[in-house]
Amino acid sequence: QSYCHRLQHDMYFLTSTSRLNEQVVDKIVLQLNRVYPQILTNEEAEKFRNPKASLHTRLSDLLKHLQKKGDRHCQEFYRALQINAEQLFNDLPSRKILKTPDPTEIDTDKEQYMLNDRGPVFFLACFSMAAGLALFWYCCNSETQVIGRARRILGFSPIIIGRHVRNICMLYLEDIPRH
Repeated sequence: QSYCHRLQHDMYFLTSTSRLNEQVVDKIVLQLNRVYPQILTNEEAEKFRNPKASLHTRLSDLLKHLQKKGDRHCQEFYRALQINAEQLFNDLPSRKILKTPDPTEIDTDKEQYMLNDRGPVFFLACFSMAAGLALFWYCCNSETQVIGRARRILGFSPIIIGRHVRNICMLYLEDIPRH
């Protein structure tokens, strides 16, 4: 995408209220006037720095003027914007499009946050729940004769799980053969 098209795309964003202040616009105009090759002549620079005109009007006129001059002029504007207002430069809509050219691409920073926002306690709780359900299913399966082995395993459960949980499991295992 050419710089002129990018500037046309970013024009509304740049000219909206309180994005660029008077000082930053003056710095950009001065830089465009002093760089090699000279983008703005002295007369043009005076016109775009005129304090009698509103900032919105001057900025809109500057952007339109640069678009008429060509791609090189628009590129120099972006360079001046980056030097004088880097945060605004990074927030430009055209920059966001350039950063993610493929809309199906996964933003790895966001994905990493999404996977890690629960923390280790959540993981341990889910793992304990899954292990408990697996043990429960294995012990309740009528095809296997594991009740005796399960009692031996649960006999060591104060080491692994709490005493109250062990008592509930033992009562359940004692109750199964009666059914």
